[in-house]
Amino acid sequence: MTDKTAIRDAATVIVVRNRTTRPSILMGQRGQTAAFMPMKFVFPGGAVDDADAHIPLHAPLPALCAGRLAQDSPRAPHALATAAIRELWEETGQILGQPATWYDAPPDWSGFAATGHRPDASALQFVFRAVTPSGRPRRFDARFFLADAAHLATDPDDFSRAADELSLLQWVLLDQARSFDLPFITQVVLAELTARLHDPAPPETVPYFKNADDEARIVMRLGLQGHPDLD
Repeated sequence: MTDKTAIRDAATVIVVRNRTTRPSILMGQRGQTAAFMPMKFVFPGGAVDDADAHIPLHAPLPALCAGRLAQDSPRAPHALATAAIRELWEETGQILGQPATWYDAPPDWSGFAATGHRPDASALQFVFRAVTPSGRPRRFDARFFLADAAHLATDPDDFSRAADELSLLQWVLLDQARSFDLPFITQVVLAELTARLHDPAPPETVPYFKNADDEARIVMRLGLQGHPDLD
């Protein structure tokens, strides 16, 4: 039976703290009644809105990351990066942005603008892509971004402005993260992250966990030259 569940574009942010000493990552727990991954600990993230393509950025994504995001994707890199910053703000109250006046911010961004910032995508690094397997109530084509907590414009321990989408927001030590109740794909992402966290440069290739033909595996890596490289 063919799975007719629509696949929505999504963006997720992995914020890492104390990267070169004892790294920790920002996570929260989804609610018990959530339709997607209830009670799981996840990174901040969510679906891309059409309006995300029209949000002005203080600075764009690095060109290499933008080029890789554009591969095998109808969604503009700008929209994906903006969605990542918006979801981080909504779910944690943390800001990736620069001080600036923003008088004409749309309603979804009014709280962000009121802090005196405009979104800044220059600190985002595209590191992983994954499509939700078939048979799930919701399916996403999720792009995972890595950002260093040093680039946050807010106090990394202040979650007072977070919406109620995630509970138990906290910095989880990377070497203890697997003791939490994590989605399978989060475990895969953490394995990739752990292997390359010592290197601040963009990864040589970006894993694409495509779930092709209902087989869950990394089937493609988005390469340095702007072309997909099959595993």
